[in-house]
Amino acid sequence: MKIILTGATGTLGSKILFSLFEQKSQNIEKVFLPIRSKNSTTPEERIQKMLHSEYAPNFIKDNLPSILDRIQVIDAALLLDPTSFLKDQKIEFFIHSAGFVNLSTDHSAKEDIFKENYEFTKDIFTAYTPFITKFVYISTAFAAGDIGGVLDNDYSNKHKGKYRNHYEASKHASEKFLLEAGVAHNIPIQILRPSVLGGNIKDHPHFFISKYMVFYLFAKFFHNSNSKDLIRISTTDTAGLNIIPTDYAARVIVKAMETDIGQLNIVHSKETNLMTGMSKIFDIVGFKNFSFTQDKINGDTGFKSDLEKFYYETIGVHLNPYMTSRPNQWDTSVLESILPIPTYDLEEYLAQTVTFAKSKKFRSQQW
Repeated sequence: MKIILTGATGTLGSKILFSLFEQKSQNIEKVFLPIRSKNSTTPEERIQKMLHSEYAPNFIKDNLPSILDRIQVIDAALLLDPTSFLKDQKIEFFIHSAGFVNLSTDHSAKEDIFKENYEFTKDIFTAYTPFITKFVYISTAFAAGDIGGVLDNDYSNKHKGKYRNHYEASKHASEKFLLEAGVAHNIPIQILRPSVLGGNIKDHPHFFISKYMVFYLFAKFFHNSNSKDLIRISTTDTAGLNIIPTDYAARVIVKAMETDIGQLNIVHSKETNLMTGMSKIFDIVGFKNFSFTQDKINGDTGFKSDLEKFYYETIGVHLNPYMTSRPNQWDTSVLESILPIPTYDLEEYLAQTVTFAKSKKFRSQQW
């Protein structure tokens, strides 16, 4: 089996790489990893650093020579020129996990977000059409926008609500392109959609995640704040956030890739209540002076403090659309048939992941 995996140094991509070798090592002949240079670190050095890190699973550490023999690192600059490294080889699975996660709602950011997600995905699929047997696209469970209600796995005709940001819109546009292009070129397309990624639930160390995003940014903001100002957090008592452990999501992706499932949401069956969850976060980071409101807060309605103004003009711009979204219910029957969702208390898991992040000073891994 030959595989191309993009985004292998990312939060989810790295776990997919680990899971590929953990679950399918005997069947893997070669995994091609397109990697960018980063500062003065070469693509090869970045992968070596990741595979030798303390956070690599024991299976990887124990089988490192064999794994390295089957990994071929490609300079990302060559990604759209597959003949430069594939020659005439055929690829069973192209797993496109790389993505530009930018939750900006600013119109000026739209072009860059669509270029990195939508246009890049189109270019990749077009370049690899002669070489691949199946294309697996890692999207987001939020690609359909703020719909509310029950969500099944088929997003083909969904968008009754509105996109909360350009990232969601770009991922949904990419899905639609791939589904049409796959039919046109007779290439099976699989779209897998994790929700918000949280720390490990099974792998060691528990609660580890390589990059702190979304609710972690919320925790980091207030952990680093020395302000005693009051802040109102705009949300509702029914609003929730769907969080799924990264190690579970990666295992599902690897298990699902050889099935004939076309679209799959990799989500928890229940959402974490935001008021309860944020209260736990405030307690962990030691921030006391807050309250919840259903009122809309922005410059037009007026801010009650400098901290409130700073929050809503920075990370609040990106997070607030999720904190005020309509609640969803998720159909996880197909997901559970692939790999049962781990059983754990949602709010306690959130608290433990934030506690772990706090112990690491919210510093992401530099691979």
